[in-house]
Amino acid sequence: MRTIALLTGLPALFFVAFFLAPMAVVAIASLTNPAGELTAANYVRILLDRYHWDVLWVTFRIGALTTIACVLIGYPLAWYLVRVVKWPLWRRACVILLIVPLFTSNIVRSFGWMVLLGRNGLINDGLVASGLIERPMRFIGTETGILIGLVYILLPFVVLAVGNALAKVDPSLEQASADLGATPAATFWTITFPLSLPGLMAGGIMVFMLAVSAYVTPALLSGGRITVFSMLIFQQYSSVFDFHYGGALSITMLVLTLILVALAGRIGEPKGGSR
Repeated sequence: MRTIALLTGLPALFFVAFFLAPMAVVAIASLTNPAGELTAANYVRILLDRYHWDVLWVTFRIGALTTIACVLIGYPLAWYLVRVVKWPLWRRACVILLIVPLFTSNIVRSFGWMVLLGRNGLINDGLVASGLIERPMRFIGTETGILIGLVYILLPFVVLAVGNALAKVDPSLEQASADLGATPAATFWTITFPLSLPGLMAGGIMVFMLAVSAYVTPALLSGGRITVFSMLIFQQYSSVFDFHYGGALSITMLVLTLILVALAGRIGEPKGGSR
């Protein structure tokens, strides 16, 4: 009995100490002023200032576009790795190539994209050499540049989640569908895709939450021209040292993100799944 209490108590204590306690500190700071008095002034300041809504719109737009791009690229890539590749060694090599960048720092990967996306970088040189554009395009300092960097960093999350879901689909269901006369496309849309949807939703939600909370990649690839909400939060904590206002920004971001994730979960929930 003591062993069970110890095995469950330690993780619970770790969760309270390192997850709930810091969150409670931020929430309390957001609801107080420097004198320690309760106030909602920080939230009123955020919600009544149009600048914050504009930054939120940019942040969630980049997060949504990153999620859509990762889903559109990640699902076919996961399908290729799970259903097309028959040689285990090649599949393993592809997975290793996919996840190796995750072992490097976001700063290193973002600096790499700064070099590639620069006016004299490899991307512009290739586009000019192929005749697609006449002069180098500006990627650094645009939402396109931030989008490219975030998709590169977050794509593995969708591929791994969808690949795991596809690997768990029972082949007998697809064989039964084919035996009943369904075309491969009909089998995919009525059997395979619905069964892989939980993995797709899990990967999409992870990518969206990581994209809207990302700081390093937008800060480096924005070139100071674009501001996302995480940059405002960082400024309040590191430069202005207004922990109360920074806490209110953090809680606002967290609440809005959770609302959007909950809405996405409701939309993606299979019909009759709640019964």
